[in-house]
Amino acid sequence: MLAGNRRFPLVLMLEPLFACNLSCKGCGKIAYPAEILARRLSVEECVGAAEECGAPVVSIPGGEPLLHSDIPAIVRELGRRKRFVYLCTNALLVERRIEEFKPSVYLTFNVHVDALGSRHDELVDCPGVFDKAVAAIRLLISRGFRVTTNSTLFGDETPENAAALFDFLTALGVEGMTVSPGFQYEQASAQDNFLGRERTRELFRRIFALGKGRGWRFNHSSLYLDFLAGNQDYSCIPWGMPTRNVFGWQRPCYLLNDGYAASYAELMESTDWEKSGVGRDPRCSDCMVHSGFEAAAVVDSMTHPFKAATLSLRGIRTLQSRPPGEAPDDGQDFPS
Repeated sequence: MLAGNRRFPLVLMLEPLFACNLSCKGCGKIAYPAEILARRLSVEECVGAAEECGAPVVSIPGGEPLLHSDIPAIVRELGRRKRFVYLCTNALLVERRIEEFKPSVYLTFNVHVDALGSRHDELVDCPGVFDKAVAAIRLLISRGFRVTTNSTLFGDETPENAAALFDFLTALGVEGMTVSPGFQYEQASAQDNFLGRERTRELFRRIFALGKGRGWRFNHSSLYLDFLAGNQDYSCIPWGMPTRNVFGWQRPCYLLNDGYAASYAELMESTDWEKSGVGRDPRCSDCMVHSGFEAAAVVDSMTHPFKAATLSLRGIRTLQSRPPGEAPDDGQDFPS
């Protein structure tokens, strides 16, 4: 793979700060003391991390990146190095800071929208955020910026509500939608609303069945979406999306914290990658999040291009998922 490297990064998860202006119920990234929330990675540290690992794509979550005073310079310098940057934001500060950015093929604003209207406001624990996110999306598109969205689905989500959300975001004109089942962070304030693996498969099968012919554009490989519907078996690839934050290079992945390495090389060489994953670490038992499994789907696509092409033409099977080791059942197809 890629010049013979057994392990290679596809996306750098770059967290230049943990501070946020919201307290989302499913978030495990803001439960740090004030002195940690005050830390920031410098422009030089952010660019250095991208150059260390060499990933072509840099996703900048947090925290809320627009709270970082130097985020325009970070984005600009990464773009100068031909990195495709996804700036993940709750959009509350977009109107205030939009003039500090310029549209570029290398910059995409990735706006957090988990649900429609008051339901989104409830999940982020702040009224009015949904309306501000929608206004920010419209403003960014009108100024010529690339815009995608990211949505995390929880245990009380219904296929019908999710479909309505995707219809709405598609009508807004976003370039693509990132979607993922919520991960059960130990620090999250709400612990009773996460999906297990079978409930995740059932939810996404029903969502994709409703989505047939509706023109949704997901910012995922078709095989990852097929995995969410229960038609693919993947082991996570934590090294595919390494994380650099204010503590260093996080082991083993964006979602789990088992300590830090001082450099990307140390992360890759000294991490026991075989300890993580479903069936090996109980914390991973219900995880189907793209930060671990999208890379596995991409590797599968590269290794079996005919399989990926066939899926793109055939669509995602949504009648029922397959038991491990069995062929998928015929059912309604969702064109991907």
